[in-house]
Amino acid sequence: MFSRKRGGPKHVRATDAPPSEALERSLAADDEPPAPEHGPWDAKYAPEGVQRLDLGSLQIPAVEGVEVRVQANPEGGVEQIVLVDGESALQLGVFAAPKSEGIWDEVRAEIVEAMTSDGVAPREIQGPYGVELTARVNTPDGPADVRFVGVDGPRWMVRALYQGAAAADPGREGVLREVLAGLVVVRDAEARPVREALPLQLPKEMTEQAAAEAEEAEAQAGPQPGTNGRHP
Repeated sequence: MFSRKRGGPKHVRATDAPPSEALERSLAADDEPPAPEHGPWDAKYAPEGVQRLDLGSLQIPAVEGVEVRVQANPEGGVEQIVLVDGESALQLGVFAAPKSEGIWDEVRAEIVEAMTSDGVAPREIQGPYGVELTARVNTPDGPADVRFVGVDGPRWMVRALYQGAAAADPGREGVLREVLAGLVVVRDAEARPVREALPLQLPKEMTEQAAAEAEEAEAQAGPQPGTNGRHP
C-alpha cells in the first residue's frame, strides 16, 4: 500500500491507521488456554488463601478429616502419596505431558491392556473429569474395587487411584473429591520426557524432623554388638 501525498510515494506503516476490530482481537490473542473453572489447578490459576501441604510439584489442600500418608526416601524424595478418609483411599501421581495435548486417553488404554492381560475386566464410566476406569481386582486380602481418574493439564497429568468405598461408589468420595479438586500442580520449566514423574519432595521442616527423629532413635538404641571394634 502507498499514499500519493506531496513528496512522492510513501509506504504506509501499520501505525498510520487504526487496526480493525478483528485484527485487534487477533493481536490480543495468545496461545494460553482459558482459565479452568475448577481444579486440579495449574499453579498460575490456583486460588489464594488456601492452606496446602507443599510437596514441590504437587500441593495438597488441607481438608479436615483427611489423613495424608507420604512415603519418602532418605533424601526426602516422595515416592508415594495416599490420602485416607474412613473406608476410602486416594493415591496420587503427577507426570510430565506435552503442552499441546493430553495423555490420559493413551495412559488409560494401557491400563486397560495391562488389566485385561491379568484377567481383570475394567469398565469405562463417565465422571466429572471425563472417562474413568473402574474394576474389581484380586489382592492378598481378597477382591477389591479400584477406580482410575485422569486429569490432563498444561504440560502435566494427574493420575488419581481411588480404592475402597469411593472406588465402588463414586457417590461415596466424600471429602476426597474436595481434595482432588483442590490440588495444585507446579510444573517447572525443565523439559522432561512425557510420562516422567514430576519431582516431589518433603517440605524442609518435615525432612529435618524426620532426620532428628532418626538420630534420636539411633541414640536411644545405643551401640550395637560388634560395633565397638572388639570381637563379641
